[in-house]
Amino acid sequence: MYEMEKQLLYEAHLTLEKYDLVAYTSGNVSLRIKDHVIIKPSGVAYSVLKPSDMIIVDLYGNVIEGNMKPSVDTATHLYLYRNIEWAKSIIHTHSTFATVFAVREKCIPVLCTAHADVFGEEIPVTEYAPVGSEAIGKAVLKVIGKSGTVLLRKHGVIVVGKSLDDAVKKAVFLEEISKMSYFAMANHHVEPLDPSEVDRLNKQYHTKYGQANNL
Repeated sequence: MYEMEKQLLYEAHLTLEKYDLVAYTSGNVSLRIKDHVIIKPSGVAYSVLKPSDMIIVDLYGNVIEGNMKPSVDTATHLYLYRNIEWAKSIIHTHSTFATVFAVREKCIPVLCTAHADVFGEEIPVTEYAPVGSEAIGKAVLKVIGKSGTVLLRKHGVIVVGKSLDDAVKKAVFLEEISKMSYFAMANHHVEPLDPSEVDRLNKQYHTKYGQANNL
């Protein structure tokens, strides 16, 4: 079932590893198809992960297909899918620079045009929530904005996408702007971009940048 989508999900996991957003077994990507969700199995290293390893569950966590346990973060993913109508793919990582902000319990302000382009808002940080339940999903819903990108306090990152490609792109760009922001703010106070300019850049990026079928 969903063999093509399993392959795409497998490739998305390898893309996260390529950009150093995940390591060994950490992090996961899921993809929603109607009332089903495909997600990475728990504790399987990227070096041995295969498309056929992917687990299919329903929106309440019942396993539809697969011989391994789904990710320990499955409850978080499913809670968000049930409560965000436009959510089609969700990524969780512990990418280094973004997680530094999460550990410091600091939002990432919009300091540069690239941040404004892709996200159009500061990246918020949640309250602390324990791993392995719906608690993280509930904490995310309290602060999530239009970008669908959130820092998990003392933990890592959640990215919600309108498609698999959208989620992967935001996960990659989040680490880039986090790295820039970390160094820019290391020894200096940095003024964020004016909110009106952030809105202008974001609208321009999402309506004029790239080709017609870009997300």
